[in-house]
Amino acid sequence: MTDIDRTRAERLMQQAGIDALLLFQPEAFRYAVGAPAGVATMWGRAGPAIALVPADRDSRIAAVASDHAAGQIRKAAPEVDLATHRIWIDMVDLSALADRADADPAAVDAAYRDQGRSGPRPETFDRSACFSLLRDMLSARGLAHGPIGVDLEFMPAADFAHLQRALPEVRFSDGSEILRRLRAVKSPREIDCLRRAAMAAEGGLSRMADTVASGVSLGDLSAAWKAGAQATAAAGGFALSGHWDFISVGPDLSDMKAVVTPGALIKADVGTLVDGYSSDGARTFCFGRPAPLAQRVFASLEKAFAAGLDLLKPGNSFGAVHAAMLGSMRKDGFHEYFRGHFGHSVGGGVGIEEWPFFSADSPELIEPGMVVALEAPFYAQGLGALMIEDQFLVTPDGVEPMNSLPRGLRDLTVR
Repeated sequence: MTDIDRTRAERLMQQAGIDALLLFQPEAFRYAVGAPAGVATMWGRAGPAIALVPADRDSRIAAVASDHAAGQIRKAAPEVDLATHRIWIDMVDLSALADRADADPAAVDAAYRDQGRSGPRPETFDRSACFSLLRDMLSARGLAHGPIGVDLEFMPAADFAHLQRALPEVRFSDGSEILRRLRAVKSPREIDCLRRAAMAAEGGLSRMADTVASGVSLGDLSAAWKAGAQATAAAGGFALSGHWDFISVGPDLSDMKAVVTPGALIKADVGTLVDGYSSDGARTFCFGRPAPLAQRVFASLEKAFAAGLDLLKPGNSFGAVHAAMLGSMRKDGFHEYFRGHFGHSVGGGVGIEEWPFFSADSPELIEPGMVVALEAPFYAQGLGALMIEDQFLVTPDGVEPMNSLPRGLRDLTVR
């Protein structure tokens, strides 16, 4: 099932003056089609998976994908018009022969021919073949001569040049902003994935906190976090598709072999992925009483976070949240503290941070259905890292937190 809001997509494309949107990024393909693009995307090139989203919301979404991924796509998204191309992977369905004692190579060869899988395969994929299928698809829909948006923020320059040569009549433009705006407001399925991911990540943080003791290494804390996240997901009846963590221990932020010592700060900025959607949250712990300066900085971060949270509601701008948080730090005397952003949207992009950002002067408005991570970090070599970060679903009336762990600077020597 696709996550794209076709009504919103139609409006955005009409405003941009384009007839359709072509999506080449694997995550964008999954978003539009409702099924993963398969292993052909591992080369990081444009062509092996293409989603076509017509501006007319009543027109079916179409896709170009590999013959290897076709079965999964047709099963997950039967409403999508699919055209397939050959990739390097040899595959044939031998279910009719598997239990036959008389099956021989000739029968296998016949299966290849009967299923249209005979003949040579490309080294990886044939870009020209992919663009030829796209040309036929556009022609069949009367889109071969119109203005079409492309996610140029992803597409390699060499592949775009080839696309222009392959479809010289099409007037291409950058459709990246349309894609960003579509992805900023989440579908119910996306929200559910992000909620589960946040839950798993917090389960990992609880396991990590229970593991902290004098002499425990950063690597051990990372392993405990991952184990806790996986256990939480298993208990919740879902699986993780990935995970990441940025954990620091003690005053040397670059020491990946650090161990827990009295007074050490432990910052854990972590996330898990559910069906490719990544949570993002952070907590800071200490092992015994931290340095007075660390306590003062963290108290200011708490005030800044609260100031931003007060403005985190529909109709306010992302820039207003940034101004409130930075202003709070200024009131507490931190005049040289600057942050490029105090958080961002979360979702299913290549990285863990998605547009829009809570950045200075950002005019983007907060909308219901967005899922955002609000963060207040402070990094100081010789002191340690301090961070508060929570994930929120924006509702018509405000926000709904997806995290439950206390945000305070928790002393892990007090059990």
